[in-house]
Amino acid sequence: MQGAWRWAQQAGSVTAEHPGKLRFRRLGAGTRLAFPQGTVFGEPWIEIGECCIIAEQVTLTAGMLPGLDLGTETVLTLGDGVVLGRGSHVIADTTVTIGSDTYCGPYVYITSTNHSYDDPDEPIGRQWPRSEPVSIGPGCWLGTGAVILPGARIGRNVVVAAGAVVRGEVPDHSVVAGAPARVVRSWDPEKGWQPPLRTPAPQPIPEHVTSEQLAALAAWEVEQAGTSS
Repeated sequence: MQGAWRWAQQAGSVTAEHPGKLRFRRLGAGTRLAFPQGTVFGEPWIEIGECCIIAEQVTLTAGMLPGLDLGTETVLTLGDGVVLGRGSHVIADTTVTIGSDTYCGPYVYITSTNHSYDDPDEPIGRQWPRSEPVSIGPGCWLGTGAVILPGARIGRNVVVAAGAVVRGEVPDHSVVAGAPARVVRSWDPEKGWQPPLRTPAPQPIPEHVTSEQLAALAAWEVEQAGTSS
């Protein structure tokens, strides 16, 4: 049974060489969408860079419904080296951009659309939603269960704590936590991280380690996370 499942995972994964029925605007070399995929539609308006890892049951959508004509511009963009953890959702009814080398833990929810409740007498689910573009800079880390709301503008190398709910602007090189998220740590060019970090600095990656080896290690970690859940 386990052997059959591993075969299905390999055969059902989506790559540039084996896209199956999915026709993305761009699907970069070295990128893999693990099997089983979540809901995916609006692929002609989705660009995915090189060496991305999209784990199991990840939802990627462009447009409010399948089959819509969204015009000529890309709606959802994932830069090179983006990692989306298992069960994550990226909902792009309007522009969503995730910068290169941004890593998302499991069950991260990124959306450009939210329900509105202007009319107190009308059921919220029947009111027309509001949409605002979302941008997430390169090199970020979004912890498990983080929620990124419409209009969020997250800078470069930002840490979003697990379970945080982010809206508005987040500056470069900061750590945010809470609901709503607020800055709890930031980088000062003269003083370093403030408040100071409480853990020792990690060892640097050895110079002889290649990007391909790192990608293989990340893929193995995602696979292990899937088998242990």
